[in-house]
Amino acid sequence: MPNPVTVSSITPPGARPLWLLLLSVALLGGCSSMYYKTMEKFGYEKRDILVDRVENARDSQNDAQETFRSSLERFQSVVDTPDTELKEQYAEISDAYEDSKSSAAKVRKRIDEVEDVAEDLFDEWEDELDQYESASLRRSSKQQLDETRAQYSQLISRMHDAEDRMDPVLQAFQDQVLYLKHNLNAQAIGSLENELVGIRQDVDKLIRNMEQSIAESEAFIRRFREGG
Repeated sequence: MPNPVTVSSITPPGARPLWLLLLSVALLGGCSSMYYKTMEKFGYEKRDILVDRVENARDSQNDAQETFRSSLERFQSVVDTPDTELKEQYAEISDAYEDSKSSAAKVRKRIDEVEDVAEDLFDEWEDELDQYESASLRRSSKQQLDETRAQYSQLISRMHDAEDRMDPVLQAFQDQVLYLKHNLNAQAIGSLENELVGIRQDVDKLIRNMEQSIAESEAFIRRFREGG
């Protein structure tokens, strides 16, 4: 079943009455077929929904990059300001961890949404190949399907690579939060400083993976918008 979307996540082609969009949202909690039929009434095919969801996934990864960078800076600030009250230091990195965890959850949700509609799109495309009377048009459509599947496979692989890179960073953040929580002293701050080198390396790897995934997303979007 497709994940619910909000009105703001879909920009309809041309001017559409707001009440129609609100009605569609009310129906999105139903089965997949109802969801797709409703969106088709607004001029949205599965390929359009897929592009929207790839865009959403790209944007969530952009946001996640900034969140993880900011969180790393907040961890660093705790180390660099030893005179700050220890409880305040703990609150600072705890907030940074929670922000990163929330951002990571959004990335995962967006990737799941991309996979949901992509599977439905490719299944429909495959089934409709048998409806062609023209053998040449069928071959052409099959070639396009294969090429699109190949590009999508590369895209979703990049997305999952970036998704997987979030886990060691989140775990490292969590470890430091827990350690500082139960050891509110200068020695704990020193331990945090020692760990920051490894955490920074993990964040750098995460950012690189997300940049690659974002680039793949943009290439995929361009292909669809150019009629690929």
